[in-house]
Amino acid sequence: MSDTLQLKAYAKINLGLDVVRKREDGYHEVRMVMQTIKLYDKLTFRLLEEDEIRMKTNLGFLPINEDNLVYKAVKLLKDTYHIEKGMEIDLFKCIPVAAGMAGGSTDCAAALVGASKLFGLGLSKQELMELGVKLGADVPYCILRGTALSEGIGEVLTPLPPMPDCHILIAKPPISVSTKFVYENLRANELEKHPDIDGMVDAIKQNNLRGITDRMENVLETVTIPAYPVIEEIKNCMKEHGAINALMSGSGPTVFGIYADEEQAQLARERIREKELASQVYVVRPFNQKI
Repeated sequence: MSDTLQLKAYAKINLGLDVVRKREDGYHEVRMVMQTIKLYDKLTFRLLEEDEIRMKTNLGFLPINEDNLVYKAVKLLKDTYHIEKGMEIDLFKCIPVAAGMAGGSTDCAAALVGASKLFGLGLSKQELMELGVKLGADVPYCILRGTALSEGIGEVLTPLPPMPDCHILIAKPPISVSTKFVYENLRANELEKHPDIDGMVDAIKQNNLRGITDRMENVLETVTIPAYPVIEEIKNCMKEHGAINALMSGSGPTVFGIYADEEQAQLARERIREKELASQVYVVRPFNQKI
């Protein structure tokens, strides 16, 4: 068996995000429709005879120790299964950081998959998802991938049929938004309007793109947009330039627009760059796996 492995870790967007309530334990109960997209980081894993974990990355500001979820994932498998060999990981980031696209969680998911293979553990997807939830609420979904309904604190996942093919414009403004800040300032139990998540799930089952885009809504925008108006500017720019609809992903600040026409998506991409609303701007497509 080879002692080197390369994997792609795909980003996600939230087609719909509802916070049902804030629980007594402080956690927020959510209902979200998650979608993997074809924007990814690359991870290269190499098995080491020495009992250590070594990491390097193309972004100098990222931690390469116990503070990185990739490092934590490898350590969790080593500790759980008493593995005495080590791992060297080279992480090449393309997914915007702290962007509401599960960049850290998807790298963590890839690390669990890669380490399981190279350590010869042969863990199933379900076993990896059960381990992943210990590291973050989005990690099990990033192992599952595709289109899914996410409930509970994000760990209860129901796979859905693939969303219809389309073009997705991604734009991350040059700001960072703290997920903690957003949830602390969300008045979850006072929200008057909730997204039609059930209707969106039905639209996905019917392969109805317009039915999906008509129901795109994210309750976290009620906190993030007043604090960071550029998010609304990007949404409006996308809609003015052909997006069927546009929405903030996760707790932000990334915005995505859904387009039926690739040319319009590319023109909107150029307009956003010209206006200097965002420098990290990509046109991608959904990444779907058969259930």
